[in-house]
Amino acid sequence: MARAGLGLVYGGARVGLMGVVADAVLAGGSSVLGWIPHQLAQREVAHTGLTELHVVGSMHERKHAMAARADAFLALPGGYGTLDELCEILGWAQLGLHAKPVVLLNQSGYYDPLLTMLDRAVAEGFLKPQHRETAQAAATVEEALQKIETAWAAQAGKH
Repeated sequence: MARAGLGLVYGGARVGLMGVVADAVLAGGSSVLGWIPHQLAQREVAHTGLTELHVVGSMHERKHAMAARADAFLALPGGYGTLDELCEILGWAQLGLHAKPVVLLNQSGYYDPLLTMLDRAVAEGFLKPQHRETAQAAATVEEALQKIETAWAAQAGKH
């Protein structure tokens, strides 16, 4: 991300995969903005070396603030929190609350079951094809960044 001149907006923790990503982006010279709920900050998981760290009152406040500051969404492999944030941001796109790119880093097929489920939702009439297209998949970080840049270029062409 730093090599591409991109900064990071994320949940503000120093632990886990995103803590590693935040450190790498900082080491590459880009900015990293984090939002963490007070409860998690008290458990000493807040990353205090960020460009900006915002301690907020709730997970809802955190997600809203991150979504407002982000220009795109890249979902790395993760657990419940990642799936929660991914589904919420896809739902917001479906409702027209944003038109930002959403890319799933599908390294080693991690998101294949979810993508299959989304395809089934289309086939069974629960999801419109244009909303399914919102969730793009990429096998590598490079491909993910390219998909984001392509989406930005397409959006710029519409304005």
